[in-house]
Amino acid sequence: MSTAELAADALAGRLAPEVAPAPQGVPRRRRIPGSATEPLPVRACSGEVLGRQVVVRHQERRPHELEAPSLRLTRRGRMLVSFVSVLVFGSAIAVLGLRIAGVLDSGPDFSSTVPVQVAPGQSLWSIAQETNPDQDPTLVIEKIAELNQLSGPADLTPGQTLQIPIAR
Repeated sequence: MSTAELAADALAGRLAPEVAPAPQGVPRRRRIPGSATEPLPVRACSGEVLGRQVVVRHQERRPHELEAPSLRLTRRGRMLVSFVSVLVFGSAIAVLGLRIAGVLDSGPDFSSTVPVQVAPGQSLWSIAQETNPDQDPTLVIEKIAELNQLSGPADLTPGQTLQIPIAR
């Protein structure tokens, strides 16, 4: 018998009692001393042993101080909040500036009216397009209905005279 076989037999004999019998069909695993499965000895050392004063902060707090901590923003969170607020306020200033400059006009300014007699087959849409070709017909139709107290397109009859607003 070789020395390797003798060492294996000796090792198997020494470790065999510590190993629980494995069920049939499952290979038996040996426990090796100093392996990762065995817990390592741990020595604890407090600050008092080292000559330092130990202060336990969580026991010194009063009950009202043990409440949940308040919200804290990280650097990224602060940057995000700053960016969003600048974006909102910048947009508000831009819209207000464009409104004052007249770029964002609230609609056409209808300064005068013209009487128009409705011909057979004409609709409010065709009248609005003929009288105000540069304006949105829906806005002109709303203004026509408001000036002539029309509740709908069915109120329009041929031969009727309407006051049509003209935008400048």
